[in-house]
Amino acid sequence: MEISLNNAGKRFNFNWIFRNVNLQVHAGSSWVLLGANGSGKSTLMQILAGSTSLSDGEISWKIDGIPQDRETIFRSVTIAAPYLELIEEFTLAEHLDFHFSIKPSIGKLNKAELLSLSGLKTKADLRISYFSSGMKQRVKLLLAILSDTPLLLLDEPLSNLDRTATRWYQSLIEEYGKGRTIVVCSNSVEEEYRFCDHQFQISLL
Repeated sequence: MEISLNNAGKRFNFNWIFRNVNLQVHAGSSWVLLGANGSGKSTLMQILAGSTSLSDGEISWKIDGIPQDRETIFRSVTIAAPYLELIEEFTLAEHLDFHFSIKPSIGKLNKAELLSLSGLKTKADLRISYFSSGMKQRVKLLLAILSDTPLLLLDEPLSNLDRTATRWYQSLIEEYGKGRTIVVCSNSVEEEYRFCDHQFQISLL
């Protein structure tokens, strides 16, 4: 997926979060958005996902050169972020069934393969509400990275992950991120984005 931002700005009430952002994300490229807390990284990511509108400027999406509508772009995007919640009443197995009934998995992976890749196979029948914060983050990343979408958005992907889970994330993104457009938000945690080819710095206003 190709994304273009032209003189983009976002404000809440009278306070500008960011202004005059120009960014060209080419299909198949990988980017990291860097900036201090409060600089608007997560807000910009929600705009890239089509879930939040701009206050100023323009954004456009293209797949294979064909323009996409904001109203339907969600079908081509998956996102993992700390502020997005899982369905805690579901077991892990039920959550996988639900998610991948909406968005197909890469390579048509079956549930057994998905559970194996998660590293949480023994927790398949445990409700998400009983998962630790690190386990929940694993599930969020698994759902996003293994969804067959051209755009993958990862907001602070190493939140609540230990060293073992960090290596798991890096291995998963290396294997299943190939050929996709990827944007990562990070507070300069290199392990989150060392695979990225491009950087974009957002400054506090």
